[in-house]
Amino acid sequence: MSKSVLFLALPLVLAGCAASGTPQAPGEKPAPAAAYMAVGTEPGWTLEITPERLTYAGDYGETKIAVPNPGATPAANGQAYAAGRLSVAIEHRACSDGMSDRRYADTVRVTADGKSVQGCGGAILPPDTLAGSNWTFVSIGGTPVTADRPTSLAFDGTRLSGSAGCNRFGGGYTAADGVLTTGQLAATLMACPGPEMEQERAFFDLMRAPVRIAFPSDGTLLLTGKDGKTAVLKRVI
Repeated sequence: MSKSVLFLALPLVLAGCAASGTPQAPGEKPAPAAAYMAVGTEPGWTLEITPERLTYAGDYGETKIAVPNPGATPAANGQAYAAGRLSVAIEHRACSDGMSDRRYADTVRVTADGKSVQGCGGAILPPDTLAGSNWTFVSIGGTPVTADRPTSLAFDGTRLSGSAGCNRFGGGYTAADGVLTTGQLAATLMACPGPEMEQERAFFDLMRAPVRIAFPSDGTLLLTGKDGKTAVLKRVI
């Protein structure tokens, strides 16, 4: 099948917007409290804190400690837990896990049987820059993307590229003061089965006008057009 190149002038502007939570319905039971998670590397370890327990797996899983949650006590810019063999200090200071570009809200120090390790925990922070971030599409225009073809949207230092399910597209971009602007984007022109073409067309239509950007949950990117149509993407680490 032959391919040609279609040049698409897709100016877009991305500005931040806030997300709101979902209210609890009358009479509905509250959801269980989410576990607090922390991770570290070299040696690899994980920590889970629930209202009932602190569960630690260290030394790449060789060390396992589970103790009742003694309750948190206030600490400098955070909180601490002291539970016999296990103590935890959580500082509300941004942290990078050192193995990827993922950033967390907290810096966490765990002491297990006298051995201390440091890592990251809490909410995953939105990227402080789009450069170097990679995403895959979850839905476009409210419709889940098909699983037949891979999708992607990647931001390099000066260029973006990707696929909304059919053709590859790419071009230059600049980002400053919360605004992302693309120049002329080039895309291959290839016929694809109906669903892939429809979702690609919906994405290109969405991006023909300014688009707001939000990070409504950990690792999720939401693009919203002026008509309320959206594209939802998931972070690829």
